[in-house]
This record gives sequence, structure tokens and C-alpha cells, in this order.
Amino acid sequence: MELEQLRHMAKVAEHGNFTRAAADLGLTQPAVSRSIARLEEELGQPLFERHSREVVLTDAGRTALAMARRILGMVDDLKAQITDDGATGRVRVGAIPTIAPYFLPGLIRQFRDSHPRAHVGVVEDTTDKLLQKLADGEIDLAILARPLNVKYLEVEDLFEEELLLVIAADNELCREPVIGLDRIESMPFVLLGEAHCLSDNILHFCRHNAFNPVALERTSQLATVQELVALGHGVSLIPAMAGRMDTSPRRVYRHLAEPTPTRRIVAAWNPYRFRSRLVEAFRKLVREFSLVRQSSNVSTRTS
Repeated sequence: MELEQLRHMAKVAEHGNFTRAAADLGLTQPAVSRSIARLEEELGQPLFERHSREVVLTDAGRTALAMARRILGMVDDLKAQITDDGATGRVRVGAIPTIAPYFLPGLIRQFRDSHPRAHVGVVEDTTDKLLQKLADGEIDLAILARPLNVKYLEVEDLFEEELLLVIAADNELCREPVIGLDRIESMPFVLLGEAHCLSDNILHFCRHNAFNPVALERTSQLATVQELVALGHGVSLIPAMAGRMDTSPRRVYRHLAEPTPTRRIVAAWNPYRFRSRLVEAFRKLVREFSLVRQSSNVSTRTS
């Protein structure tokens, strides 16, 4: 049994597809298939059920994957500890889709300026999947939003972010600088799918204020939510960091009247995994970067 076989199995399990796993690994699909077949032959059990468009772990495969991730994590920790010079190596950071494109680019640029020989890998995924990757040692740090149901992970609050009301540019509410909840009670809402914690934040806020959004429309991308709002499908609540970056003249952003909806942005990591000096430097920068974001009085576009 070779470490590369375990890495190949983990990638196939991650993608659920040999072709996509091979592309991620920089190998050919037949090479990955042969590697998995040799591993299955050595273990005497099939690790995957092969279907026409996907592969699914068998019971033996799930057991093997859990062990493989622990083994690979230990090997990565060994390498990191031996070569821990604080300047070279890699940092693996995860973030949810409603944070990653708005928060990470500036953070990574700043880190690269101070650590030009380091590599930062980014994983964008839903909260549950990122928490699992933290537990398995596949990423070093995750930028998430509360609430979180976590065990055996450290969580540090970074900053609180306002959620802004986004409406189509031709909506009569555009004339109002601050909008009360009673003004949008009868309007349909466009939200992300249930896997996204932003929707939980929004629905919790509404229910806490005795307000039930009507005619919910669900989508999988924040950009699609914004486009549907611009097309008049309804209204939504959008993180301020996304609203600040939106340059479309077809929609505008407004503050809701008190109580203002917000979400709490946090950093999470696995305290039982080795953290290199490079990872610690990145974690420190996340704190500093967040403080600047929290304290800076960046005006949100409202017209």
C-alpha cells in the first residue's frame, strides 16, 4: 500500500468521479482507476460502487477513507514540523461561498506580500463540508458564519456584518433611505438553498421579529439571488461585503430599520492538528484584517 494510493482514493471520494479526481491530481483517468483497483485488490474489498456518472463509497470504502485521511494528515504534519521555517510551505484556507469571493482576495494578497514564498490554497464550500475538512485535517483554517454546531474545533469571533436589503432599481422602496420590516412583509423573498447558512441567518432574524417571508424562491449562488432581485422576482438580504462590491445599476441596497439584521463572521481550526509558523502567521493576519474591516467606515452603495 502506497501513500499516493490513499491520496487518490481521498480525491475520488471528494469528487465522486474518477475523471474530475484525475484532473485535480494532474493525472489521467486510467492511471487513477488503476491505482484504486490495485488498492482494492490489496485490501480484498471494493472501495467504490461504480455508476454511470458517479462513484459512491462502499461501507469498506468509508472505513478506509477515514483511516486514509488520518494517515495522510499525520504525514502532512510530519513534513510541516520538519520544514517549519515560517516562510515556505502552504496554508489551506476554506470559506463559505458568501464570504470567499469578498473577503479572501484582499487577505491573500496581503499575506503574499509578507510571505512571497508561501502558497495559499483556497477551498470554497458549505459550512458542514468545511467543518468536516477541518476535522479531517484537509484544511488549516475556515472562515465561516455563526451559528455553528461544532465539536473539538476552536472558534474565534472576527467581526459582525450587517445584512442589507437588496431591491430592484425600479422598486418604489428605493426612495426610502431606511426601510422598516412592515414595508417588505408582503414581498416575496429570494434566498439561497438550505445548505447555505446565510438563509438560516435571514429566516432566524425574520422569525425572531415575528415576520415570515412569503413565496420563497431558492437558488444556489449569491450572484443569482442578486440577478433575480434585479429582474423583479422579489427582495433579499445580502451581506454588506457583497453589496459593496456590486456595481450593477439594476439594483440598490438599503439599511433595514432597527433591529438591524447581522451575521457573525468567525475563524475555526482544529486544535489537535499541528499548526506551522506559517499557518499561525496567516491566522494572525486574519485577525488583523478583520479588525480593519470592522473598524473601517466603508460606505455601502445605496443609490
